[in-house]
Amino acid sequence: MSVPQYRRAAALALAAGLGISLAACSTKSSDDSGTDASGKVTITVDCQPVGAQKELLANWNADVAEFEKQNPDITIKSVSVGEQCNNPPDFTARLAGGTMTDVFYGYMTDLQQVLDSGQAADITAAVSKDTIPTWDSVDPALKEVFTDEGKLYAIPVKNYSMGLVYNKALFSKAGLDAENPPKTWAEVRTAAKKIAGLGGGVAGFSEYSAGNTGGWHFTAELYSQGGRVLSEDGKKAAFNDAAGKQVLQNLKDMRYGDNSMGSRQLLQWGDLLTNAGAGKVGMFIGAPDATQAIVSQFQGKYSDWAMGPMPGQDGPAKGTLGGGEGYFFKKGLSDAQIKAGLKWIAYQKLTPGKGQLDYVRAKPQNYPVGLPQPLLFANGTEAQKQELELRKANANVDTANFKVFEDNPVQIVGEPRNAQAIYAVLDSAMSGVLTNPDANIDALLKTAEEKVNQLQAAGS
Repeated sequence: MSVPQYRRAAALALAAGLGISLAACSTKSSDDSGTDASGKVTITVDCQPVGAQKELLANWNADVAEFEKQNPDITIKSVSVGEQCNNPPDFTARLAGGTMTDVFYGYMTDLQQVLDSGQAADITAAVSKDTIPTWDSVDPALKEVFTDEGKLYAIPVKNYSMGLVYNKALFSKAGLDAENPPKTWAEVRTAAKKIAGLGGGVAGFSEYSAGNTGGWHFTAELYSQGGRVLSEDGKKAAFNDAAGKQVLQNLKDMRYGDNSMGSRQLLQWGDLLTNAGAGKVGMFIGAPDATQAIVSQFQGKYSDWAMGPMPGQDGPAKGTLGGGEGYFFKKGLSDAQIKAGLKWIAYQKLTPGKGQLDYVRAKPQNYPVGLPQPLLFANGTEAQKQELELRKANANVDTANFKVFEDNPVQIVGEPRNAQAIYAVLDSAMSGVLTNPDANIDALLKTAEEKVNQLQAAGS
């Protein structure tokens, strides 16, 4: 399947998998229009790179300066909220406290809690090719993810699907074929044991189990088994079954049967990638852009990393998790502020050759060009053609390292409704099986099932 077709399938699966059905929030006017006496509009925007991300921060600041030059009636005030842009517990706290920026970053899984918090503006009427010139090219399925009852609440700016990210250098040292990554969980286990045998604190396979990231990865691995987190109607947990038990059994076997996952557990996003950047991780489940973070934030090398498809239990995976991110608009913004925010997102995120898609600028930097994702534009559109041509012409990573991933597409399944709350519950199952050699898998899943059922009942 071609890359454009694959991306299209991914986006459609995301929209269908989320199964969003929420009560929409109405908007209201604000006494503070964000416009001064001269007619200049000011907006605050988060997800500015942190100081340690020197090149990314310089690019961001250059984009702000150029944007303001082209739009002298708009002022962008940038805010950094950390390396991840969205640490789920922190994001929830900022929602509850009403301290979001005017234009704020969120995951595709955040729509429900953003709407429930009353923090989101309905931007439907403001979004068009006049405010975002490439809007008609953005994949409709990605737009649907941020839509509730026909109303649009955020602009998609990234999408991904997950597979097996692995360190080619460690594979070679362990006598493994770096061009032929594991395709089943049994093969992952065998490879992890050989890599861990290198010593020096290297984990053959590494996994998250805290900060909602454990539940996120449990979901990805559950999909590989053909399982689902929720029942078809979304009212009850569906993971306490053979598929869910197999996910935890695989991890328990590697952690305690083989001692191939390292002694340090309760890892969150930055913990695992820090270890990966230091050359201490042989394999982990992730998206293509994980290699970007390993290099740009955690001092790794692009040449060390490659990617294969999500492993299956006894053959090809039956599914893999897909997700993404976008920008919401805070409720109460003036029409002028919303329009200014849309112009900024269009420039910084959705224009081939500009902002995050400025591959000419990125090519000589410590930033990857040529990764297979994100792919935001629909198949056959001019924007897609431009973006792919620029990406190919300016590739600075060995695209062959992602060929196995691209050539073996797996059915993409969207994240469950109420995902972040569910992930927090499932963290306990993941941490339990990774920190206790006597952990009872049945008990862990039963407890998680009961808690998720309570969550879904409360939200129905």
